[in-house]
Amino acid sequence: MEEIVYQLQGFKGRVFNDVITPCNNEAAGPGRVTASEWLRVGFHDMATHNRVFGTGGLDASLQFELTNGENTGPGHNTTLRFLANYYSSQSSMADLIAAGVYASVRSCGGPVVPLRLGRKDATSSGSTGVPQPQNSAETFRQQFDRMGFSTEEMIQVTACGHTLGGVHSEEFPEIVPSGTGTNGQKPLDTTDATFDNKVVTEYISGTTQNPLVVGPAVAVNRHSDFKVYNIDGNATMNGLTSATTFRDVCKTVLQKMIDTVPSGVTLTDPITPYAVKPVDMQLTLNSGGSSFLLSGYIRVRTTNRASGAIKNIKMTWKDRNGGCASGSCSYTATVQGAGTGFDDTFEFFPISTNIPTSSGISSFTVTVNLNDGTSESYDNNGNSYPLSDAIILQKPQSCLLQSSGALTVSALVRNDITATPSLGISYLTPRGVVRNGNPVPILSSTTVAMTKGDCAGPYTFYSASYTIAGGLSYAAKLSVTAGSNSDSFNKASDLSGSCATFSGTASCTSPGDGGGGGGNEPDASSTIASSSAAGPSSTSSVVEVTSSSHITSSTTVAPSSTTSSTTPTATGPARKPTVAGYTRLRCATEGSGVRALTGASFAYDTMTLESCAANCTAAGNFAYFGVEYARECYCGNSLAASSSEAPDSECNMLCAGDATEYCGAGNRLELYAKPSSGGTGTTRTTTITTSTTASAAQPTATLGRKDTVGDYVFVGCQTEATEGGRALEGKAWADDGMTLEGCAEACSGWEYFGVEYGRECYCGNTLRGGSAPAPLADCSFTCAGTPYEYCGAGNRLELYRLASASSSSSKTRRFRLERVRRL
Repeated sequence: MEEIVYQLQGFKGRVFNDVITPCNNEAAGPGRVTASEWLRVGFHDMATHNRVFGTGGLDASLQFELTNGENTGPGHNTTLRFLANYYSSQSSMADLIAAGVYASVRSCGGPVVPLRLGRKDATSSGSTGVPQPQNSAETFRQQFDRMGFSTEEMIQVTACGHTLGGVHSEEFPEIVPSGTGTNGQKPLDTTDATFDNKVVTEYISGTTQNPLVVGPAVAVNRHSDFKVYNIDGNATMNGLTSATTFRDVCKTVLQKMIDTVPSGVTLTDPITPYAVKPVDMQLTLNSGGSSFLLSGYIRVRTTNRASGAIKNIKMTWKDRNGGCASGSCSYTATVQGAGTGFDDTFEFFPISTNIPTSSGISSFTVTVNLNDGTSESYDNNGNSYPLSDAIILQKPQSCLLQSSGALTVSALVRNDITATPSLGISYLTPRGVVRNGNPVPILSSTTVAMTKGDCAGPYTFYSASYTIAGGLSYAAKLSVTAGSNSDSFNKASDLSGSCATFSGTASCTSPGDGGGGGGNEPDASSTIASSSAAGPSSTSSVVEVTSSSHITSSTTVAPSSTTSSTTPTATGPARKPTVAGYTRLRCATEGSGVRALTGASFAYDTMTLESCAANCTAAGNFAYFGVEYARECYCGNSLAASSSEAPDSECNMLCAGDATEYCGAGNRLELYAKPSSGGTGTTRTTTITTSTTASAAQPTATLGRKDTVGDYVFVGCQTEATEGGRALEGKAWADDGMTLEGCAEACSGWEYFGVEYGRECYCGNTLRGGSAPAPLADCSFTCAGTPYEYCGAGNRLELYRLASASSSSSKTRRFRLERVRRL
């Protein structure tokens, strides 16, 4: 959570670079002060607290309350969407909202609001009761009393919250009539992006232009700040005219606001940065298996040190037996880079050293050597810094294909660990419609069994595959656990798109041995990792449908023992020309960035060609089935256009459940089709000749641009806006079944529609400034709902315009001419 706080405050340095600084008017859009929106989200989330019953408070219930009429405007939605980037099993949304309050206040020059952690997230909406502008002064007093705030604290927290930002005409036209203000906003004081007491001094002096005190709001009884500030004859406001007093009071009252939580929630002490902290420390088995690479950083807080005071740091470790069997157990590092936030500075010292696998590592301490000849020792409060070598997530042999969420994880388990490891995945799944609904994704988790692979000296490889649905696979956290040992909370975003092959495995040994057997002996048919893109679905011993747009029931078929339609030869495995009504087509590659078959998928350790055929028939009578990586079964009615033929020699893995059959390989499918199939969504039929069958019908579809979609014509690939906000701001939604046709229908009546990042649809009547044509190659994502249409990319819109408007627009003609030139 400490790193997240630095990201929220715009921490710059080795770890985080130029992350959003919330105290500005640009990040959220013209006329909007991001910091004020973060601060108000904290208040609106807390404001339904009931001190008598102990309900409500800062619990992230706001995400379920955005359409109840009390929480108007886009600020709550965009703030929650931004904070959700850091949502995980170790950082609740409620804690993130509290961190947002701290960052918003501090970034605008306000006091340090102590941040405590431990909040728990609500799972549904809470009671209503957020104060509204039209309320009477007595109603305000009663509402704040329910929250646990005295009349004086009510005035204080309102003034502290209203020193930033303003009121927007879009949400409150009675207070800020349309066409007034700047970009539809009137500030609450003259320094709306600075945390100071101008909101107080301008009110007391009678010069305020606060739209909640003077102006149209008075006539319609919505001058809520005046009602609050004047409730005690301005006594409290007069007490805040000192800048120092204002800062001190705001620090206290805003901490009370974010510490107001439901009963039963216990908060930690305020978090403070460590003097010394290990960062990203990771063991990785080197080629050959005789040593580990230990890499990472030691971060040293330098806030109270003179510049250049540190000469170097020395890391000293103990082996797995608590000694130093190798004779050399230390590493010295000099500074590589520095970082700074609001109140702290740090220096980073890189660690990169080899450790023998025969002795390993269990913990370490750090010595900071200063240029004046003195040194400081850090041992984690007498506990040393633990670093276990019992189980290790091996990142080079792990991979994640973010476009599809296909994940493969390889891990090393020390041979004296008897428990079988499992892979835990914590991931986020979007809820679908975002514009007016809940912008916070669902936090889900799953556990996947791991399959034993080859031995590498005192360690054994295990692997597992899974497909992370929802398009947010990069945000997943991975943990490998065997009994009481684990390598936890690894970032999926650290994995590359392809798994490297481990080379030079050593003979199996026991930890500490120089050779010989023992430990977890590998299975005869084991493999360490594919050198291809990441693999797919859950490694469950139970057959499970993981995704399909064609399946209408949850029927599945257990791994089958059906007799093959072709008797295998006695001399070894063979290709099977036919299996259960399917004819073999070829060895086929996966698609480029997509699965070749996307109808349904299964994975189990008793895979055969027959059981895969049976499952694909039961799941939807699919036109195709293919088996990959010995144990993964895929079904579909059409092939991805980018799937191509590969030599049969590349489909060289034997089926996990039958060593007489071939079941593809990494990124290679043993592909079968029904000879007379007419799969859904097809556009043409092609006859293919392979080495094992004279011909077979192959229904396919073609990926390409669509010149027209409904009443719209294609404009081109278009960038997002550069002047704040989206290029198209009329309407927005997101869907894992996104197609161009679905977006066009949703945007019916709007002049433009565009699809971005495969699954996001935007509508509008104008393009915001700074949006410009981009090369067609930039719009490279296929649609989430169909692999045969392009749906933009990151920061790129597949842009369409109404044909009636396009025919008379020279600007659109220029876009289309540009598109023709690029084609």
